[in-house]
Amino acid sequence: MPNYHMSHISEDIARELTAILRTVKDPRVADSMVSILRVDVTRDLSYATVHITSLSGLESAKRAVKGLESAAGYMRKSLGQALKLRHTPELRFIPDDSIEYSAHIA
Repeated sequence: MPNYHMSHISEDIARELTAILRTVKDPRVADSMVSILRVDVTRDLSYATVHITSLSGLESAKRAVKGLESAAGYMRKSLGQALKLRHTPELRFIPDDSIEYSAHIA
């Protein structure tokens, strides 16, 4: 599978997950301003690692990740319906503080 195909799938997953994030009702996710930085997909499409950041800081992102992990089944089902992939990847969420780090350096 060519590399550009994987990057397109990653972008599609990130776009759809951004829309799905608005429908998650878990207060840990809904109360914090969560955004998706990037999505890394394995070559066999079995796993998608989603890097999450929050405007409130790293601790808020860690709380949001716990909420997203509990809603992962719902998000995976919605993602599968939206993208119509043969195999919908399992979602893994990682809190990321690269925006804070870059602001600190600047």
